[in-house]
Amino acid sequence: MASLIVIAGLAYLGLCAWVYATQRAQMYFPTPVVDHPGAQALWIESAGERIKVWAIERPGPSALLYFGGNAEDVAGNLDLFAAALPDRSLYLVNYRGYGGSSGQPAEAGLVADALAVFDHVRRKHAETAAMGRSLGSGIAVQLASARPVERLVLVTAYDSLVNVARDYFRWLPVGVLLRDRYDSAQRAPTVTVPVLIVIAAEDEIIPRARSQALASAFAPEQLQVVIVPGVGHNTLDLSPAYLGAVRGFLAATPAQGTGS
Repeated sequence: MASLIVIAGLAYLGLCAWVYATQRAQMYFPTPVVDHPGAQALWIESAGERIKVWAIERPGPSALLYFGGNAEDVAGNLDLFAAALPDRSLYLVNYRGYGGSSGQPAEAGLVADALAVFDHVRRKHAETAAMGRSLGSGIAVQLASARPVERLVLVTAYDSLVNVARDYFRWLPVGVLLRDRYDSAQRAPTVTVPVLIVIAAEDEIIPRARSQALASAFAPEQLQVVIVPGVGHNTLDLSPAYLGAVRGFLAATPAQGTGS
């Protein structure tokens, strides 16, 4: 019996070591290089890497930075965003290692790239909002805590990646193992601009409790929450209510942008 316990313990430790060593390969799913004739490929230098940003530039001070999900080809949003947000310039970021950007994805690098992209864009656009979906919500919150973004939109978001992982892997010590933690709830109190959180009612990837925990970390007076019925994590785009909510929130005056 003792030998079986030892073997089981060693197997468990081996599994933990494998998860620790391979976690980023299981977390990030880089997208291939694509072309999009309706947008400009903008290249921005960041910490020795070249980050490819899809840009649709328009006159005026307003812009939106978009940070997508972990396997999302952000170019696929260009036409939808261009139609829904005709008064804003659009900048959709390919994470390092994604879509032609150089480097390998990891939290510190992706956040550094977000800061570099924001600094570049804000030289042209004084009113630069940030939007993050799924994985990208954790990047957008960190950007908003460090830079003067105009507004913050979080889509299918979570309080921390550690808590999401705990929901999936209750039998692993993910709090010890996880290197990229994206602890948005911890940084939420440092975000002072209006925030919109969009929740897919049938989200099968991010549990509703994780989105609600993030919402509770913001001050109520700065927060608006929209729950889109009948859609899941990857089908949110099928509902016109999704980008309708984003469009209304970004167009609101500061006094109109708050609420619940």
